[in-house]
Amino acid sequence: MSQANDQARVQERIEFSRTRLAEVDHQLSNPDVASDLERLRDLGRERATLARIVETADELTRLKAELEGASELASQADDAEMRELAAAESRELESRIVPLEAQVRELLMPADPLDDRAAVVEIRAGTGGDEAGLFAGDLLRMYRRLAETAGWSVELVGLSEGIPGSVKDVTMIVRGAGAFGQLRNESGVHRVQRVPETESQGRIHTSAASVAVLPEAEEVDLEIDPSDLRIDVFRSSGPGGQSVNTTDSAVRIKHLPTGIEVSCQDEKSQLKNKAKAMKVLRSRLLDQMIAKQEAERARDRRLQIGTGDRSAKIRTYNYPQNRVTDHRIGLTLYRLGEVMDGDLEEILSALRMARNKERLESDDA
Repeated sequence: MSQANDQARVQERIEFSRTRLAEVDHQLSNPDVASDLERLRDLGRERATLARIVETADELTRLKAELEGASELASQADDAEMRELAAAESRELESRIVPLEAQVRELLMPADPLDDRAAVVEIRAGTGGDEAGLFAGDLLRMYRRLAETAGWSVELVGLSEGIPGSVKDVTMIVRGAGAFGQLRNESGVHRVQRVPETESQGRIHTSAASVAVLPEAEEVDLEIDPSDLRIDVFRSSGPGGQSVNTTDSAVRIKHLPTGIEVSCQDEKSQLKNKAKAMKVLRSRLLDQMIAKQEAERARDRRLQIGTGDRSAKIRTYNYPQNRVTDHRIGLTLYRLGEVMDGDLEEILSALRMARNKERLESDDA
């Protein structure tokens, strides 16, 4: 879609929202609607959404008009000081317009019912030996810090550790408003470039870890035939208290038709471990189904954001250059320390913008 067509599509949706807002206001003034509490509530919610779209779009239009005037003054004013002031005003207006345009796009997108679900996050060390395990541990800390900042809770389902500070694989459930919607684009291969502590020659090593983010599935999403499951119990290993290591409390569940296997040993109770493992299994099956549908819709699109393709390298963390690069959208930031401490907002926001643009293009196809 060309930029002109893209802008026309956005404007068309804004005008539709404006028209629909007038229709909703007319319906709300109807006495029959006022006596129907359920209808009144639904229309009230729709009006709030539409009003926000229209108000944001009107503010964007106002700022663009101001920018046009300031730009004209900056290029045509006879007084040098006036031109400089107008140029500064233009830069300030542009800095306000860019995020507002993104906000309008986001408001225009139909809400994805999965976005407010909890996110099942799986991190696995990849190529790179112990250094890959240490990087997986760093990613675990990064997402935990992000969750803490966002006010989300983190429930550990399973953790397999390597050398001190390293993680072989970990599964956790992140709960909170918009958790899956915020984290869904983190799925893929994350690559790190740095000098390991054990490297005596100061050579930079490249290691990797994979991240999978799945929407937590509910029982109504899909039905699992018990005969399709093979359930094994075994003795837990690792931390968790004395009784954890002396009883067969750990549970491994394999879904025979797909070969998907999940294990959990975080709890002392076999029943609790089984319940947690079933949650993850159900989420993986739902994710597989969604990924297949999205991959079909996105086959001819460029970015393939959110299609569930875990094999692609999505991001590189370069420690010597203090650089983070997301390869899907070409975004590079030179503040690696802040990102690894959980400050992912700029990256996540840019990914949401790209995803919304794709959804808009898909609807226009």
